[in-house]
Amino acid sequence: MSAATLTVAILAFDEVEALDFAGPYEVFTTASRMALRERPSDPAPFEVVSVARHREPVRARAGLTLLPDHGVADAPPVDVLIVPGGVVDAVMRCTETLRWVAQASERAPLTASVCTGAFVLAASGVLTAGPVTTHWEDQADLARAFPALDVKAGVRWVDQGRIVTSGGISAGIDMSLHLFARLAGEALALRTARQMEFVWTRH
Repeated sequence: MSAATLTVAILAFDEVEALDFAGPYEVFTTASRMALRERPSDPAPFEVVSVARHREPVRARAGLTLLPDHGVADAPPVDVLIVPGGVVDAVMRCTETLRWVAQASERAPLTASVCTGAFVLAASGVLTAGPVTTHWEDQADLARAFPALDVKAGVRWVDQGRIVTSGGISAGIDMSLHLFARLAGEALALRTARQMEFVWTRH
């Protein structure tokens, strides 16, 4: 694992699915705590930030309020970009947010989506072809909206290399552990899953 701290940015928006957002957040922040327990003199492996269109409160699906760390105008350079799902119609019409997603992904070594976040990646031009997945309920809609994508059913996540997509909610946690294993090793990913008391489904 690199000695440098990597910045993980998670997109926040009105009607985001709370666990699509919080699942990856919990994985990367818990993983950093586990890493620091083992090597307290090393820098934290990850800094996790939330980014929204503006630095104003975001109302998640079912009413939970989130306060973003950054707006798209002052967001830091990103090493890992994660786009969660939820009700994404408004996000897909927001040119400012889509532009930031495209620019952040172009510079980030790794981009991922949870659930309907795949629609946002596709609308921003980040996800253009190849195998992908999303929540089982939205797979047919994704295939219709973006016919160049090869939408896979019956999988928890699909790893294209630089772009990784997952199903919804708990599948996003599975995928985030997979991302962490790629970046920092499977042993620490397993330690993180155990700390979270989460049964990691791998494939």
